[in-house]
Amino acid sequence: MAPVALVTGAASGIGAAVAALLTERGWTVAGLDLKPAQELPAAVAVDVSDSAQVHRAVGAIREQLGPIQALVNAAGLYEMAPVSDISPAAWTTMLRVHLGGLRNAVHAVLPEMIERRRGAIVAISSELAIGGGDGDAHYAAAKGCVVGFVRSLAAEVAPYGVRVNSVAPGPTDTPMLAPDSPWRDPAYLATLPAGRLGTPQEVAHAVHFLLDGPGFCVGEVLSPNCGAVI
Repeated sequence: MAPVALVTGAASGIGAAVAALLTERGWTVAGLDLKPAQELPAAVAVDVSDSAQVHRAVGAIREQLGPIQALVNAAGLYEMAPVSDISPAAWTTMLRVHLGGLRNAVHAVLPEMIERRRGAIVAISSELAIGGGDGDAHYAAAKGCVVGFVRSLAAEVAPYGVRVNSVAPGPTDTPMLAPDSPWRDPAYLATLPAGRLGTPQEVAHAVHFLLDGPGFCVGEVLSPNCGAVI
């Protein structure tokens, strides 16, 4: 029986690329998204910031497909704003989706992984969590929280055979980056050693490595970023 992976944010961007690659590599993939990707074996419309919704969806997926052996947390949102323009609501939403969504998904899948003494979790962070960015304070803060959560959880559950890691991409060519985004500006791209944006497929390969690769990777942060942070 093919192993089951749960991917949040599976309908577009990095999440969709991860779901496609894992499917190609023999995984059965279930997706959670506000607008789910119907081509997956199980696709559920979920607001990842709502713990009850996530728990119900994971229960239904487990009943349909069997034990969940991997979680990839890719659901997210992005916006730029100077700190003076970040409203309390925008700040809270950014944290609820990125950090709260990760917590909710982990909370739903982790007990079974610990009981089975097997599992892998990969959370998508951002190179902005490492290097920061002008106009990205609330996004970078939320993604920085993801890294701290991953490293702490990795230490907590490694004795139970559960591996927890993160992938922190640089600017990536997804619909999340608007056509007029400064990250698409040729002047910015010229500052990158690779001279271009990353692709969702490249990020997906980093995720796949952490799921199917060496078992000693625990608490790691891989950052495929075309040289934005070296």
